[in-house]
Amino acid sequence: MALLVGVVASSAAAPALGASTHEVNGLVVFSSTRDGNSEIYVMRQDGSNQTRLTNNSFGDFDPAWSADGSKIVFVRNVGGNVDIYVMNADGSGEVRLTDDPNFDRRP
Repeated sequence: MALLVGVVASSAAAPALGASTHEVNGLVVFSSTRDGNSEIYVMRQDGSNQTRLTNNSFGDFDPAWSADGSKIVFVRNVGGNVDIYVMNADGSGEVRLTDDPNFDRRP
């Protein structure tokens, strides 16, 4: 899957400390532990309209946009098994892309 990745330069739009950010089409996708474990969020570049896309007891991190901005690829840690997932930009349609005991990371 080809990915278009950019980093937001404005600290005003930056999410919680330790989160990673990637921007496309005026929106930023990022992971944050603000709710107790790492989840995937989107927001506008100015920091408004922050929306959590994943909500589970697992660690979701390393999000990145697809080239056309319609999908978000990310990593999920389920009990030490780290696999790559993809979902629609609105958080729907989640699909696991890898399913093996190896440490799959940085899609």
